[in-house]
Amino acid sequence: MFYPVSVEPNSCEKSLQIIMTTSHMNGHVAEDSDSEVKNADLSSSEEPQKHREMAVDCPADLGSRTMPVRRSAQLERIRQQQEDMRRRREEEGKKQELDVNSSLRLKKLAQIPPKTGIDNPIFDTEEGIVLESPSRAVKVLDVEDLLSSLKHIQHALVDSQSQEDVSLLLQLIHNTDFQNAFKIHNAVAVHMNKASPPYPITSSVQELTQEVQNILKSSHQRDVQELNALLNAPHVQALLLTHDKVAEQEMQPESVSEDRVYESIGQYGGETVKIVRIEKARDIPLGATVRNELDSVIISRIVKGGAAEKSGLLHEGDEVLEINGIEIRGKDVNEVFELLADMHGTLTFILIPSQQTRPPPAKETVVHVKAHFDYDPSDDPYVPCRELGLSFQKGDILHVISQEDPNWWQAYRDGDEDNQPLAGLVPGKSFQQQREAMKQTIEEDKEPEKSGKLWCAKKNKKKRKKVLYNANKNDDYDNEEVLTYEEMSLYHQPANRKRPIVLIGPQNCGQNELRQRLLNHEADRFASAVPHTTRSRRDNEVAGRDYHFVSRQAFEADIATGKFIEHGEFEKNLYGTSTDSVRQVINAGKICLLNLHTQSLKILRNSDLKPFIIFIAPPSQERLRALLAKEGKNPKPEELREIIEKAREMEQNNGHYFDTAIVNTDLDKAYQELLRLINKLDTEPQWVPSTWLR
Repeated sequence: MFYPVSVEPNSCEKSLQIIMTTSHMNGHVAEDSDSEVKNADLSSSEEPQKHREMAVDCPADLGSRTMPVRRSAQLERIRQQQEDMRRRREEEGKKQELDVNSSLRLKKLAQIPPKTGIDNPIFDTEEGIVLESPSRAVKVLDVEDLLSSLKHIQHALVDSQSQEDVSLLLQLIHNTDFQNAFKIHNAVAVHMNKASPPYPITSSVQELTQEVQNILKSSHQRDVQELNALLNAPHVQALLLTHDKVAEQEMQPESVSEDRVYESIGQYGGETVKIVRIEKARDIPLGATVRNELDSVIISRIVKGGAAEKSGLLHEGDEVLEINGIEIRGKDVNEVFELLADMHGTLTFILIPSQQTRPPPAKETVVHVKAHFDYDPSDDPYVPCRELGLSFQKGDILHVISQEDPNWWQAYRDGDEDNQPLAGLVPGKSFQQQREAMKQTIEEDKEPEKSGKLWCAKKNKKKRKKVLYNANKNDDYDNEEVLTYEEMSLYHQPANRKRPIVLIGPQNCGQNELRQRLLNHEADRFASAVPHTTRSRRDNEVAGRDYHFVSRQAFEADIATGKFIEHGEFEKNLYGTSTDSVRQVINAGKICLLNLHTQSLKILRNSDLKPFIIFIAPPSQERLRALLAKEGKNPKPEELREIIEKAREMEQNNGHYFDTAIVNTDLDKAYQELLRLINKLDTEPQWVPSTWLR
């Protein structure tokens, strides 16, 4: 039984990236229309075996590049203007001296009595000032000034510890190596302070503004709303757009500057072709993949972050006829790979433009997702170009920058953008859902064949109950059971509305002890939610402090309306923790601490409480035995194995709910790590489901 799943065209792409090895994974080529290729059967193996996409590039560590002598006209104009300004300042400095009386405005300023205050010798302006322009100055101190300042400070300090610290600093300053480094610092400070045209920090101010606005959505403060309205103003939006356009041009690398990239139309063997030249820098991959279609070599994919994408001159579907005068038609993609290994600097392409009509490029917004599965491209037979596949683990945040190909998104791992110039390929959400659904279906169809024993049949029946699908219609498969990605946004908790902290873990892993330690040590900061119960109040109990005492009828009514995060029955009495109880702690300005069962996480996460869920994991079996021995417990080996196995099961089934995990190798260290994570919520924004902020 097979199910149709949409996949990448099975022709061979090779990414323009030489350091990567050739992928010899067998593909299934469909030589019909694009629509038929997109719906190729994952299980089909009757097609002839061919290479997949291949990456070909010119890396920084191979060969050398020859840069053209000619410079960009724009850069040359800027350099000339800088030289003229410097020469003019020198001439004016020789001819003129600053005279207060030469200006009425300065004369009036001079008549204003100076302000008095405490003299700080560090900012003595009589010596050591280097003026580059009337509005730019840099303070340069020599070693003697520094010594004098420290001695002045030493006399003012009275405690022995401070005296000792200053003495150590004086010893350091007398060191020859330090003095040489200090002179270098001064020289660099003067040089860096010279006037120059401002250089843009980023060309994506609009994206940053959008992220800021997403963060501001959850706040109702007046200042925040005013800032949000200002950022949405048409004039500000136009200013941001103009900034990005100018910054993008200014930040364009030399490999794609204005006189090093061009496109023209010509004739080649009677065919109309376009000629594209790209000067590729060593540290910027070309970022394209090619595939074979009969004798042709076709550009199959343009990868974000590469020189090809930045130039905008190479397009998917273009046929490559020549590269630097070498004929490409008729070559295998592996030959193209080896050929480009020796090419550096200027790359001149002769191409037959793709006949496919391309819509105007749309400004794609970055989508941030949390991965709910592990992915290793080396184990994926369907990845179109293994060299460009991006590996990740469950819980990683991915920045998806392109979904043009619905089956294979282009993304970066959070934190890797600066270290990885090219985006990587990851399975698209619908594609991953479909093939995981098919995988589970095949596994369940095979399982009864393994054994006819009764225990095996029971296990299979349980699994079928958990995953619901229609064996005749794959579209009816419950995609919610297939965990792929969850869209995320950055959220900074307000100072007056703390997120509840949920500690999850198997019994005897320390979550109860950690919770109680927080309550005991910082009672003014942490609190527990007051539970509900149907039992009678005892003499020493206070309603609203120990329990909310309610009737069984009221309790059951609250269960029916979904007011409880979790509830249960003990000795014919009902007990439960409600969302209202948690909200009362939050409204009081405290952090609510919860120990819950994993079954309660989905309910809590679907509420408006925005919980921060921490998994307390057990250490190794021997370490766990030692920890429990400190508490006077002597568990059997099978009990230790059961705890560890229970932790694995909890992580496998509910790990997508966890924000982070602490391995409890030592209770004191685990407590300090728990405090660090909780404090981090006040200082750094955290990734949360985007649905929480809508």
